[in-house]
This record gives sequence, structure tokens and C-alpha cells, in this order.
Amino acid sequence: MNGLNSQFISINCVLSVMKKIELEIVALSHSITQTHSYAVVLGEVNGLRRLPIVIGGFEAQAIAVALEKMHPSRPLTHDLMKNFMNAFAVDLTEIIICDLQEGIFYSKLVCVGEHDTVEIDSRTSDALALAVRFGCPIYTYENILESAGILMEDSGKGKKKGEEVTVTNEPSSGGSDDLRALSLEELNTLLNEVLEQEDYIRAIAIRDEINNRKKR
Repeated sequence: MNGLNSQFISINCVLSVMKKIELEIVALSHSITQTHSYAVVLGEVNGLRRLPIVIGGFEAQAIAVALEKMHPSRPLTHDLMKNFMNAFAVDLTEIIICDLQEGIFYSKLVCVGEHDTVEIDSRTSDALALAVRFGCPIYTYENILESAGILMEDSGKGKKKGEEVTVTNEPSSGGSDDLRALSLEELNTLLNEVLEQEDYIRAIAIRDEINNRKKR
């Protein structure tokens, strides 16, 4: 019986790790002090955790254009992809941020055609740019959010589905600080400060330094 119970516990642990969590884009920020550095911030729907992901300038522009409902005179690459998929009756039903390896997020597109459902590997930034255009849900797994997410303080204003997205262009504060010279307590204080300023790119660096300290 003990072996059977262990199997059930193991299965439950796997199911817990693989549990899908719905996310929404809550902010897109640009650090002036770090050229071409952008971060798209995903928020747990009806939750307090945030998942910041560093992306390139082109992808940040593609996401911002869709978020702000702007209409370029000529279609951007992701608009072209959407038009191509629509022409062949392929719908993007969801994207899943499915893996995290050495700080790099991996995603897949779940596409539905007339007869088949196909999963296609994608860069996370491209997947998010398409998700905004199709209006499809964004998911990740519990273990990814647990390892790379940031827990925000409960202000009584939890993220609600459909809330307006913030697109910011804020300077990074304290960019010259040597994080390695700060204590863990100072790092946590600094993390709270930059989160209040919505400087998510700086927050990513601080979060990674805190996580590295905890692994030692």
C-alpha cells in the first residue's frame, strides 16, 4: 500500500506542476538607461503574481501597436501572420508559455484548422504579439510562475480580466548599483521600490540576484 500511495502522491505532484495558470498582459515597459531593453509584464488573472519577460524592441513595438489599437499604413509582420492564418481558416485558440531554461522562456501556439489542432513552437515575444491580435488566452504552468514570477503586495486591487494595460516609458532607477554588494534585505527593499515605479526590467535583475542568493 505504501508504494501505491507514493505513486498517487507522485502523480498529484506532477499534475500540480503542470497546472495551467491564465495570464494577461498588464504592462509593457521601456528602460531608457538600457538601450533597446523592454519588458512585457504578464499578470496572473485574479491573482497577485507577475511574470516579467525581457523582449526585443521590434517585438515590443508589435505588442504595443496592438495594445494601443493603432493601425499602421502597412501590416507589420505579426499582422501579416494573422491575415495569412485567417485566409486559410486557421484560428489561434491559446498560447502556452511552456518551459523556462537558463532564463529563456519557450512557448507554443495552439492552432485550430478545419480538421486538426496543431501545436507550433514559437518565441514567447512572437506568441504574445499574436495573442494580442487574436484576443486569445495566455497560459503558463504553475512551476514556471513559481520560479520566475514576482509576488505583488495585496492592495485590494487584484488584476481583473479585461483591465486596461499600462504601456510605460520609464527611466530605470538605481541602474548603476552593484546588486552583488547589497544585502538580501536591501535587495528586497529595492525590489519593492522599482516595482512601485513599474521599472520591470530593473525588477528582473533584482529578482534574479535574490533567487541566486537563495540557491547558495
